[in-house]
Amino acid sequence: MLQEKLKGTDKVVEAAVAEANRKADARIKDLEIENNKTIDSLKNDLLLANRDKESAVKDAIANSNLKIKDLENQLITAENQKVIAVKDAISEKDIEISNLKNEIVNSKNEYKTQLESAKEQYQKDLKEKDITIEYFKDLKTRLSTKLVGETLEQHCEIQFNQLRMTAFPNAYFEKDNDTKSGSKGDYIYRECDENGVEIISIMFEMKNQNDETATKHKNEDFFKELDKDRNEKKCEYAVLVSLLETDSEYYNAGIVDVSYKYPKMYVVRPQCFIPIITLLRNAALNAAEYKHELAVVKEQNLDITNFEDKLLDFQEKFGNNYRLANDKFNKAIEEIDKTIDHLTKVKEGLLGADRNLRLANDKVQDLSIRKLTHNNPTMKEKFESLAGKAKN
Repeated sequence: MLQEKLKGTDKVVEAAVAEANRKADARIKDLEIENNKTIDSLKNDLLLANRDKESAVKDAIANSNLKIKDLENQLITAENQKVIAVKDAISEKDIEISNLKNEIVNSKNEYKTQLESAKEQYQKDLKEKDITIEYFKDLKTRLSTKLVGETLEQHCEIQFNQLRMTAFPNAYFEKDNDTKSGSKGDYIYRECDENGVEIISIMFEMKNQNDETATKHKNEDFFKELDKDRNEKKCEYAVLVSLLETDSEYYNAGIVDVSYKYPKMYVVRPQCFIPIITLLRNAALNAAEYKHELAVVKEQNLDITNFEDKLLDFQEKFGNNYRLANDKFNKAIEEIDKTIDHLTKVKEGLLGADRNLRLANDKVQDLSIRKLTHNNPTMKEKFESLAGKAKN
């Protein structure tokens, strides 16, 4: 835009100079023609006046000289007018150049202000994105590790005690301190119905990788001992609450059934500690209900076919509930990962915007009148003239 304005100004000056030259040349030519005519006329008069007196000749010559002088004065005046016209044109162009310089300075200042504002907004957005990313990373960590400042056993015990009076009022959940058999688990969960009949019992073992400083263990290393403890303490189920193998997708999936190795054994992460108790407890309550119904049916000598159908239906529903719970847990982990990836991409986009703003600022700072007048001899000459005047 600035170069187009400068080119337009050059054309105006060139047109004014050309017009002044044309008028001056035309005037000079007219004066030369008139002068030639006058000289010719004087020559003819001189030839005709040879017989006149010498004074007449001198008068004629004097008159001729006066006319020539007058013509010379007119020629000088025309040249002066030409110079004045050129100076006026240059002065107008200098004014326009000055205005353009002011516009460039104003544009630079305005751009600088906008750039600073954009940088401040960028820093603010980047900080907010970093905070959000850290929040989701921390959230994911809390889903797969113990709470800060607590051991895994303390964490599980606190979780259970927070729900004991509302969800498990008739349950027994204490540490296994019986070492008569030479080994023991960590916690035993037992629950009885209103008649004192045991509904469910679970042997818990808690394993935290942070507690093992010498070697890195695997979950399978503890299956055999846990199954032994379950049988010795006459527990129906065995559950390993584990932070081992934190990078394993298999164990990070949620509740893992490992009964293909040892019967009625599960491996869970700490966040599934309460859900596994709830699932096994509900299953046991339903089974107890069906057992009671079976006893009534047997006492009444009724057909037990319906009981078998209900038991199969219960097993199917229990399996569906387990799958649904596992799917929801996996989806929650996937959504958190997607959110972290999205926020990371936004951060990268903001970093790219910062680089583009920095490049744009460098280009503006590199802009100068000298570059704008590159390959323009007329403007270059004018600026050099202005620079020389400034030095003087």
